[in-house]
Amino acid sequence: MRRILGWQLIAAMVIALAAGLISGVHGALSALFGGLVCIVAGSAYVLVGSLGRDRSAGGALRTMLRAEAVKIGVIVLLLYVVFATYKDVVAVAFIGSFVVSVMIFAGAIMVPEQPSETSQQAIDGN
Repeated sequence: MRRILGWQLIAAMVIALAAGLISGVHGALSALFGGLVCIVAGSAYVLVGSLGRDRSAGGALRTMLRAEAVKIGVIVLLLYVVFATYKDVVAVAFIGSFVVSVMIFAGAIMVPEQPSETSQQAIDGN
């Protein structure tokens, strides 16, 4: 999960740099805030997901749904906070960075997990 959050942070910084060149400091801050909304929400998802203790399939599903609900709640709250408090927000940069971060989080399922050295030895039969 740290890798995904790292990708999101890198994407937000790249978009912030581009938005800063186009729209100035408010564009850069808006893009950075857009990425941070998703990063904070993803971190909340991980935190809630790690608190689940039930090891049954139903318990795992409940934990995942609870974590997803918290993530969505955090996203809605932070979107509101940014738009309500940051009067100079550049909406295109903010929403663009947010959407890219969401796509990175959603696309993470497509990335194969790197096997640990121990699991690779077990696969190789050593």
